[in-house]
Amino acid sequence: MATFKEWVEGARPRTLPLSISPVIAGSAVALAAGAFHPWRALLALVVGVAMQLGVNFSNDYSDGVRGTDAHRVGPQRLVGSGAASPRAVKTAAFACFGVGCLAGLALVILSGLWWIIAVGVAIVAAAWFYTGGKHPYGYMGLGEVSVLIFFGFVAAAGTVVVQTGFGPAWHWPAVLMVSLAQGAGACAVLVVNNLRDIPSDTAAGKRTLSVRLGDARSRVLFIALTVASLGASIWTALLVTPWMLLCLAMVPFLYLADAPVLRRASGMGLIRSIKLVGLGQLAGAIGLFAGALVALLI
Repeated sequence: MATFKEWVEGARPRTLPLSISPVIAGSAVALAAGAFHPWRALLALVVGVAMQLGVNFSNDYSDGVRGTDAHRVGPQRLVGSGAASPRAVKTAAFACFGVGCLAGLALVILSGLWWIIAVGVAIVAAAWFYTGGKHPYGYMGLGEVSVLIFFGFVAAAGTVVVQTGFGPAWHWPAVLMVSLAQGAGACAVLVVNNLRDIPSDTAAGKRTLSVRLGDARSRVLFIALTVASLGASIWTALLVTPWMLLCLAMVPFLYLADAPVLRRASGMGLIRSIKLVGLGQLAGAIGLFAGALVALLI
């Protein structure tokens, strides 16, 4: 039976900033528009974290039963290492999805936007079929597309929508840029994760985008995504208020994340970059929110 520590590691907490930062960044835009609702933002945060945990456990389950994690580089997963049974990990995944759906339903009731239920169904489906089902799209190199959509536009723009609606407070250029910033950062994490796993994924028949692109082009893509995340965050600030340039707090994290990739580090040498990009996204999102708050107060 897996220990508490193994379950925590299986939840992959280093990826949680990717579900937290879009909510903070989206709330920054809502705050600047004078439409910030703390309880709705908190519920959006619960949705994001619960769904992130759910997709982590579902990936653990699906990759484990397929044998993809048999020769995994980096932290071991619950099913692949034998620390927990597939059934237990699958149950944990759907328990997390359930919590996320309940928080999402509360958001629907508070905002009156009933069409969000369809978005919630799409989130759960995308999370499960990333590595689950007979034809997982993550094995076909489409993971980055899904991450850009759900960690970027759905998470960040969705956070703005449940607080501002589509009324006068809706500032679509800023929402577009903040969503792009979050989506690009999340894609960067997936790219460097898959870059690390190219040898094992190739052997397992998992045709991720990094497997298709190869080592060198995957590194170029990773750098481009971190630059895009920074650029879109800066653009968001210029569209809303210069105080949001506090998002530049993300720069040191992204620089440190890029360095091992540029040095052609591999395997375990890339794990630190995964964590640093996530922290960079979080620092940038907090900077955006802090900037919006300063602008509001002065």
